[in-house]
Amino acid sequence: MRGGHGGKGSSSFRREPFTPRGGPDGGDGGRGGSVLLKATTGVSDLSPFKQRSRWNAEAGADGAGGRKTGRGGADVVLDVPVGTVVLDEEGVLVADLDRAGAEATVAHGGVGGRGNVHFKSSTRRAPDYAEPGFKGDERTLVLDLKLIADVGLVGPPNAGKSSLLSSLTAARPKVADYPFTTLDPELGVAESPGGRIVIADIPGLIEGAAKGAGLGLRFLRHVERTRVLVYVLDGSAPDPWADLETVRQEVEQFSPGLALRPYVVAINKLDLEATRSRKTKNRRKGVLFISALTGEGLPALTEAMVSALAVAPEVAAQGLPSNKIRLRERTVPVALTVARDPSGFVVSGDRVEYLVERTDLDSEGALARFQSELDRLGVNAALESAGVQPGDTVKISGIEFEYQP
Repeated sequence: MRGGHGGKGSSSFRREPFTPRGGPDGGDGGRGGSVLLKATTGVSDLSPFKQRSRWNAEAGADGAGGRKTGRGGADVVLDVPVGTVVLDEEGVLVADLDRAGAEATVAHGGVGGRGNVHFKSSTRRAPDYAEPGFKGDERTLVLDLKLIADVGLVGPPNAGKSSLLSSLTAARPKVADYPFTTLDPELGVAESPGGRIVIADIPGLIEGAAKGAGLGLRFLRHVERTRVLVYVLDGSAPDPWADLETVRQEVEQFSPGLALRPYVVAINKLDLEATRSRKTKNRRKGVLFISALTGEGLPALTEAMVSALAVAPEVAAQGLPSNKIRLRERTVPVALTVARDPSGFVVSGDRVEYLVERTDLDSEGALARFQSELDRLGVNAALESAGVQPGDTVKISGIEFEYQP
């Protein structure tokens, strides 16, 4: 993501009849456009960012005579799905777009340069220089989509989660009789007396999922935002209770807090004789036996989900409060330092680097002001204390100068 550069300030003088020496009237450059991300329900995935990985905002226009400020660059607003988490290259959270309409400015545009009208003074009546614009932010970001749902259906592969989602909602996920039919989570909305319930079908979990086995990490991350879990088990399996323990252990290893959220246990495939036989022998409380195929037991399951949601706490945003962003940390300004290197001297420090960025070094007048500002900041004195000699090379912000007293 790259913000637009700020426009150049104008070095201009008034040209009017009978005014042979008009004063400076150069306008400021326009601010560069910014890159923003906006969460919307109109986008379901991040595929546009797989097709295109670089986004640049428009640069600001240059200033002009007559104190005319350049036009600001247009912002680039990129739509992302609700639930998108924005991370920097080090994995630090930049923004959590967990609700529709949430926005984050991820690359600010650069400030426009000041026109020469700003540099007029009692001793400098006709400044013939202006400032170049600032560069915009340039950042590499990772966009990570985590689905947002009220209820997450989790369980071993082929337990019938997709069929259950299809029976409870209008969603039509792929259903087949082999493991990992679902490779991406599906969302559906169920109507209940307590209101609408958003349900996510999370692909099947196997032992070792919390460590990535069977694409487990890819799957488990989508239940982080669900308030209630429904453990869906195959009632015809050899030991569904062992399957339940395996899945619960994987959830706990992935996130101990996630395992503490309210949950419901649903034993599916009640239409099969093996499951019916297991139901008659069941002594566990709070276990629901259902059939996603025939619909038996689904009203009771819906009621149980409503009850669990009534006491479930809201899920906190990942790392930062909702709609809050962290782009620039306040840091202590870097003091002026002078260091030797094999080719000469290197000068660093926030103020002197800022000065270089704001100076048009091709302008004789701007260069004279630059020299004066270096002296005022103590750069010359620091260089002389470090042993600089006439003709030595001095580097500031990657630009080389030849030192002369």
